[in-house]
Amino acid sequence: MARFLTYLLLILIQGLNVSVLYAQISPGRLSRAHAHLEGLSNCTKCHVLGKKETTSKCLECHTEIRNLISVKKGYHSSPEVSGKQCHECHGEHFGRDFRLIVFDEPKFNHNLAGFRLEGRHRDTKCTDCHKPELIRQRISQKTSGQSYLGLGTECNSCHEDVHQKTLSDNCKSCHDQNSFRPASLFDHSKTRFPLSGKHETVSCGLCHVKEIRNGREFQRFAGINHANCTSCHTDVHRNKFGSNCLKCHNMNSFREVRSISTFDHNQTNFPLTGMHLYVDCKKCHPVNFTQQIRHAKCTDCHADEHKGQLARNGKTPDCSQCHSTKGFTPSSYRLEDHHVSAFPLRGAHISTPCTDCHKTTGTWNFTISGNRCINCHKNIHEDKIPEKYFPQAECRVCHSEQSWESIDFSHDETNFRLRGRHVAASCRDCHYRESAGKVTQQFRDLGTSCENCHEDVHAGQFVKNGKNDCERCHAFENWSPERFNHNDARFKLDGKHAGLQCIKCHKPTDRLIRNYIIYKFDDISCASCHS
Repeated sequence: MARFLTYLLLILIQGLNVSVLYAQISPGRLSRAHAHLEGLSNCTKCHVLGKKETTSKCLECHTEIRNLISVKKGYHSSPEVSGKQCHECHGEHFGRDFRLIVFDEPKFNHNLAGFRLEGRHRDTKCTDCHKPELIRQRISQKTSGQSYLGLGTECNSCHEDVHQKTLSDNCKSCHDQNSFRPASLFDHSKTRFPLSGKHETVSCGLCHVKEIRNGREFQRFAGINHANCTSCHTDVHRNKFGSNCLKCHNMNSFREVRSISTFDHNQTNFPLTGMHLYVDCKKCHPVNFTQQIRHAKCTDCHADEHKGQLARNGKTPDCSQCHSTKGFTPSSYRLEDHHVSAFPLRGAHISTPCTDCHKTTGTWNFTISGNRCINCHKNIHEDKIPEKYFPQAECRVCHSEQSWESIDFSHDETNFRLRGRHVAASCRDCHYRESAGKVTQQFRDLGTSCENCHEDVHAGQFVKNGKNDCERCHAFENWSPERFNHNDARFKLDGKHAGLQCIKCHKPTDRLIRNYIIYKFDDISCASCHS
């Protein structure tokens, strides 16, 4: 549209004197800074057709100001300028010699530029800072001249970084605007090495030495090794106490040693716990406190009460595996530990005190070899049981670890199978004999006849061929003569005899020494019973 109007205007004034016409349209000649924009074809480079504002066009060229306004920095973003049109301060068309920028340096309020002048900066001339070699951002004007734009507010915009990027770019965290030295805002207590004691009066240069770096004098502040006192100080103890001098000394004076009574042994590599807390220092440090004390294992100080019994493959385990500094007893050796040993505890062994197995003679014994019962328990059967039923004297053939009375032996393997009441009988009932207060065992060659265990209450009445065969009349369930049939006897029961009770005919004897019931009669005639 602008180009079309320009062409139309040229047609209308064709043949007329151009200079006369220009004088009628243009308010006046442009300043030297904008002289290159002279001419009707350039009007729209500064003016917006149909509008009175020119600011948007100005900022299209003056990008350095536009960028500052966009981030709300600099003088043009201050309350004094914000919202104004450019032409309100910077007039134009007033001739080549017109000053676009009217700037009274002495009266300028530098606070509006976003950098408050304080301290030494108050006495600094504008040209000391606002000079081409310090201005990083070049202005867009093609004309030469002094510019106040493009200078950053960071200290290193004007000043050399004497710390050579080893410290923060924020100089104001340590320095103020009055003087670079001393760094009045620096607080050593906020560093990783707060100063205390004698360190508070030590000259900075003793720790922060000067050197030449990159061809310039450089004082090192960052990267100072201060992990231990020996980083700066000579260890007069030659590492006898380690590198942490503060275990015994403080920062007031090297000769000011902490009291032994208040010495914190926890700062050493052997913290005192349990019974060690009450041991006299001289017990462990008999000569002096600089003498190296072996303390890696308990046996470095204590005698091995077990005398090497627990050694495996020539290596004795440390006492701390079973004991603590609270006392030698109780042991911290757990049931779970015994489970992974050569003899896992089961049954009654779980509740058995350690002393029952490992201290039977008054001294501890952990050298029990083997895991057979007879390694600890006496074989009370000795040779009374045949090898066939008691191989290698292995008790677990019959007994279990749950209880000695719990027996799991199949009597069917013998030549006497248990039946009836015999099933409920205990082994002791048959295999133990007591005579004159002495108990003897009888397993081997024990006969199978009833008389081996039971008394012949019939006083030999039924002995046949020198043997009593109780099973002819009795079964194993009870003593009743279930198998006896009177019809197989010499005297068959019939008539009135069939209903009689046995006691009517078979009466006890009247002997004083041994009273028994008579079942066999020499005379079985009627007269022997009936008169």
